[in-house]
Amino acid sequence: MALVAGVDSSTQSCKVVIRDAATGALVRSGTARHANGTEIDPEVWWAALQEALQAAGGLDDVDAVAVSGQQHGMVCLDEDGAVVRPALLWNDVRSAAAAAKMISDAGPDGARYWAEETGTVPVASITAAKLRWLAENEPENAARTAAVCLPHDWLSWRLAGYGPGSGRAGLEALRTDRSDASGTGYWSPATGEYLPAVLEQTLGHVPLLPRVLGPLEADQRTPSGAVIAPGTGDNAGAALGVGAGVGDVIVSVGTSGTVFAVTEDPSADATGLVAGFADATGHFLPLAATLNASRVLDATAALLSVDLSELTRLALSAPAGAGGLSMVPYFEGERTPNLPEATGSLQGMTLANFTPANLARAAVEGVACSLADGLQALQDLGIEARRVILVGGAARSEAMQQAVSAVFGLPVTVPSPGEYVADGAARQAAAVLTGGWPEWTAASETVVEAVAAPDVLQRYRRAAATAR
Repeated sequence: MALVAGVDSSTQSCKVVIRDAATGALVRSGTARHANGTEIDPEVWWAALQEALQAAGGLDDVDAVAVSGQQHGMVCLDEDGAVVRPALLWNDVRSAAAAAKMISDAGPDGARYWAEETGTVPVASITAAKLRWLAENEPENAARTAAVCLPHDWLSWRLAGYGPGSGRAGLEALRTDRSDASGTGYWSPATGEYLPAVLEQTLGHVPLLPRVLGPLEADQRTPSGAVIAPGTGDNAGAALGVGAGVGDVIVSVGTSGTVFAVTEDPSADATGLVAGFADATGHFLPLAATLNASRVLDATAALLSVDLSELTRLALSAPAGAGGLSMVPYFEGERTPNLPEATGSLQGMTLANFTPANLARAAVEGVACSLADGLQALQDLGIEARRVILVGGAARSEAMQQAVSAVFGLPVTVPSPGEYVADGAARQAAAVLTGGWPEWTAASETVVEAVAAPDVLQRYRRAAATAR
């Protein structure tokens, strides 16, 4: 029996699944936590990966491995392969001003220029904006930067036996894939090429960049002999994990919220709401992201001194619309819409509706409504939602399932709980090993269809309009 490993190195943790390459059956798994923060020493990821692999029984009997990782994170390496400074993560908004300068520097139609050139209008999260921040605020570190890669690139590189002390030859062994490269702001999904001019404008020089592998291409192995697949960005990994195809829209409710579709053609959104990413199969993955999702629920549960299960029960006990309460969940700024300095708000409070149940309901509906804005951004580009698939940790909440269906006005397919990103990475590893995408048995799923609640979404949008 051939075994494959899939790794999900997310913002909060590292998860490893080891599956039968032929059937997809789970053989064993492991997990480890990451440290909190918006800048992290990549060695923390490596230590967590080692811990998760050990818990999963290691790679000695594994034939192929793939790593999916949080997108955009800026990992800078010096000439020797050492990390120059802690990696800036996707949710580090200090680069917001740098992103704004990138747009203004491109002229009066700068947003359209960037959308057409890279598929993405610069925002604080993208790697290119972080590189510009680095050049402006830490010029010595920018000058030391000989290579730039992303979290999943760096972990795959370490699995191949490289690291500090590898030198130039080691840097030239860096690899990535098209899904993660498309989130940097210096690679074009439409042409499949890096854009060195962007790096000159941001970092001040063109560093060595990972070679972009094709969907089923692999040219490296671990010391134990496992083939190392190209890997993916986390959203592309989730799409693989749920078996999404062209026409499917995936809504992921994790640390961040994402709404993305699998399409045949690249997209370019000059409003900046939709990032025109590539996927891991050769298609495209236009995506709208929010900065605030499950942690809003965590914070509300903590305020009410309940656990998440009780928060769900409270939310379900309240009427749709939470008695008139509307929560705008911009607790950590926001990306859709692009308001990095915004804060959250709770509106419509009266003595009658200010109850724990309504507050719980308002928090769940606020997150669902912010995701509905992401879906609207995709629809504004002509992307049709033939099927909506709801995944992520918070997707296990019946209250969240009902709220998303109600405010979207659509049925929602909820797969059985699983590690979709790690599963997607494992599926890619199996595809690389066998030369074709495996048709693993689909997990069981539930279709949720709540009564449409357009009034809840309309009231939320009126409240959100004040958060500017």
